[in-house]
Amino acid sequence: MAKYHVTTSINGEPTEFLCSGEQTLLDVLRDELELTGTKEGCATGDCGACSVTVDGTLVCSCLMLGTEAEGREIGTIEGMAEGDTLHPLQRQFLEDAALQCGICTPGFLVAAKALLDENPNPTETEARYWLAGNLCRCTGYDKIIRAVMTTAAELRGE
Repeated sequence: MAKYHVTTSINGEPTEFLCSGEQTLLDVLRDELELTGTKEGCATGDCGACSVTVDGTLVCSCLMLGTEAEGREIGTIEGMAEGDTLHPLQRQFLEDAALQCGICTPGFLVAAKALLDENPNPTETEARYWLAGNLCRCTGYDKIIRAVMTTAAELRGE
């Protein structure tokens, strides 16, 4: 099976890897680069557990081939915190108990960060719409939305 050399940037770090033409970005992140924070929930793009950003756009990494990462900037859950300092969304998810088993949490966090990067003052309806592609099987969505809205206000200095 042919291997392809891919040069990209992941969480701001220049990265190179080899992958087959059939490997998804999700498989490359987890299996080749050992960035296991991104989770596989469905492998069909329906649950959002594998959410990452590609050049600032939210995508399901299970639907993107690893070779498509060539020359792109990939953002994963591992890039949200700065050292030991959690991103405000991560901290608020903990404070609001907006997580349970954790399979969906990285995808929700990456998606929520993408939302706040694009729209720092979303309405609750906009936040719910934006996060509609992320599914949680363990808990309701109210705590997740509350954490996102609280963080949005905090980041705006309110």
